[in-house]
Amino acid sequence: MDIIGALQISLAQLVGPSAIFYALLAIGLNLHFGYAGLLNFGQIGFALLGGYGVGITTITYEQPLWLGILVGLAAAGLLALVLGIPTLRLRADYLAIVTIAASEILRLVFRSTATDSVTKSTNGITGFAGPFTSMSPFEGGKSYEFIGVRFLGNDLWAMLVGWTLVLLLCGVIYLLTHSPWGRVLKAVREDEDAARSLGKNVFVYKMQALVLGGVIGGMGGVFNALQTQSINPDFYSTAQTFFAFGALILGGAATVFGPVLGAMLFWFLLSIPDAILRQLISGDDPVLNLTGAQVGATRFVLLGILIAVLMVFRPQGILGNKREVQLNA
Repeated sequence: MDIIGALQISLAQLVGPSAIFYALLAIGLNLHFGYAGLLNFGQIGFALLGGYGVGITTITYEQPLWLGILVGLAAAGLLALVLGIPTLRLRADYLAIVTIAASEILRLVFRSTATDSVTKSTNGITGFAGPFTSMSPFEGGKSYEFIGVRFLGNDLWAMLVGWTLVLLLCGVIYLLTHSPWGRVLKAVREDEDAARSLGKNVFVYKMQALVLGGVIGGMGGVFNALQTQSINPDFYSTAQTFFAFGALILGGAATVFGPVLGAMLFWFLLSIPDAILRQLISGDDPVLNLTGAQVGATRFVLLGILIAVLMVFRPQGILGNKREVQLNA
């Protein structure tokens, strides 16, 4: 068994584009769930609007890429407003139901043949990332190696931009959560009635958190679209939101770097069993009698067991504080 090869594949996932995408989703969810106590089960819907904002603006309407990015982020913020206005005055479970329904409705609308002239339906949108890749200092098709881990030039450029964005957002989240605004947000999370008794407009603070977290989710969609150079509606399934939640729980909610660490470990821990199991089922005399699809499912089962055990012995996650996750829902 090639353990070194499995580790190299896993290290590529540890810092690769997938980790960046889910780190961005988890940072937005952290602002919602960790700091404001909002249950958003439709974060992938914000990412969908971010990605399609880029694709539709640049391909369908032939506008510059920078405008497409702004449109995508604005659309994600607008979705947060539309979902938040009727639900944030109600119990937390109403927001959870509305967000998961909205994300699935958006996916079905964007893949419908009725919207083909705008969204290209199930064919998806391509050919919009040229201005982004043209700024790369790396050769797109060339392979670059670091400590035995290989990345293509285009992926390396996307990673450089993506991790810079993640670090900037972590800095912004740190400043916000250590400001008076962030302290009020935590007070709202802990006890809405107490915050109201102090004269704070709870609805406005929750709305601000929902919009900001949604825009960050939209940034994740923009990054994924530019990195993969394509957009397909079937990618934006509900499962992606729960992967981001898994990363958030793993790293620790209500912490600045917890979502980032969680996203990195999430894909690292998925890749190790995947690489090892695929070695065990390969060759003329495989050790295990599993199909490729079964291997893909098994790695999620193993990671799920790990997260379940973590919730038992350390429910606050790796970096979290136990008091921060004891929400007054």
